[in-house]
Amino acid sequence: METPSENIIGIDFGTTNSSVALAHKGRVRMVPFLRAGGETFSSRSLLYLQRQMHLARKPVSVWTGAEGIERYLDHDSFSDEVQGRLIQSLKSYLSARNLAGTEIFGRQYRFQDLVARILGDLRLRASEWLGFEVKQAVVGRPVMFVGADSEDDNAFAVDRLRQAFLQAGFTHVTFAMEPVAAAYAYESTVTQDELVLIGDFGGGTTDFSLLRVGPTARTSQGLQVLGNSGMGIAGDAFDARIVRRLISPALGSESITRSSGKIMPVLPAWVYTNLERWHTLSFLRTRATMDMLRSAEKRAPEPEKIAALITIVEHDLGYRLHQAVQHVKVDLSHQEEAEFVLDTDMLHLRAHVTRTQFEQWIAPELARMEGSLEDLLQKTEISPAQVDRVFLTGGTSLVPAVRSLFTQRFGEDRVQSGEAFTSVAYGLALMAAGSQS
Repeated sequence: METPSENIIGIDFGTTNSSVALAHKGRVRMVPFLRAGGETFSSRSLLYLQRQMHLARKPVSVWTGAEGIERYLDHDSFSDEVQGRLIQSLKSYLSARNLAGTEIFGRQYRFQDLVARILGDLRLRASEWLGFEVKQAVVGRPVMFVGADSEDDNAFAVDRLRQAFLQAGFTHVTFAMEPVAAAYAYESTVTQDELVLIGDFGGGTTDFSLLRVGPTARTSQGLQVLGNSGMGIAGDAFDARIVRRLISPALGSESITRSSGKIMPVLPAWVYTNLERWHTLSFLRTRATMDMLRSAEKRAPEPEKIAALITIVEHDLGYRLHQAVQHVKVDLSHQEEAEFVLDTDMLHLRAHVTRTQFEQWIAPELARMEGSLEDLLQKTEISPAQVDRVFLTGGTSLVPAVRSLFTQRFGEDRVQSGEAFTSVAYGLALMAAGSQS
């Protein structure tokens, strides 16, 4: 099955979610993904690897997206017959030169092998639904990748991502800034010339772009990009703050003990740091760490808290814990108070939080976002009064404190939100269609 030359798709490969779209004859089609209970236009950017221990050759099975989550949740962590490993947020490590690969079940995997498996399943799903073999794509990239300190780091990340796409079966890939792609999505709705500020808030990165859009841009050389800025901080950092301030204390992070006449924490801080990113919690499931946790439980003034932590680690409850954190964050976007609830057969945790507390916890991240925005305005010599519209996209843009950064500076009437998880893919598809004309 050959790919028609005009059928170049747009792919938003995100830290947490990915989306795929095709623009054809003036219409954008979002590729749907199957999940329990129906369909969605975004797929979780993760993979789950599982090994059957009773088989002689112990082959490894791999699933991605919603099916990967379902397989993970169905896996009995007590079973001696099956081993499982869930991996997410690979995009956050693209710029990490010291991460060439990882060992899983005794087998070495190159980093791009893991990324390519996710991208390959996205390609197969798009090919199946669109009716032709997808081979070409315009792919989104952040202004600054997570962990990148220079343009050399960005180039390294882009090269690794390109290699993963080629390994996944793509033959031709071009890259576009994600906030610029979001601008194309917004621009498709306007009827007059505007100076627009795009804010794209993902799971791992926050990006800003200033552009001139509208009929004049369409009839000249396309959208005029005045400047970009970005940083490797976004929704995942907010989640980490909730874990640190709300959850970890209930698991003993503030517990202290006396040793040799000195007051010391019951457990080292790095244990709780691994809790703040759910995909790193599995790193605690080593014999040495579990021995340390059980020893700490015996000498802790509140042993029930360390016992709860042991349960989370031993039964690999990181995904469920962070799903509960996500629910808290969503609830606080709509109401002033929320309840964290982790309710499983092994453990029950509840904690109350207010929006005011949450906003105090994420104040450092909000300040950095505001600083990145200010840098862009200064670099482009654009004042807030000159900006006609602010277009916000990405899940973190729904957090009221984030939106407030813009309404306070630009006014409520000029701030508009797009589809949180699909605007970038929509715009990438439009860019792909434009590159063919």
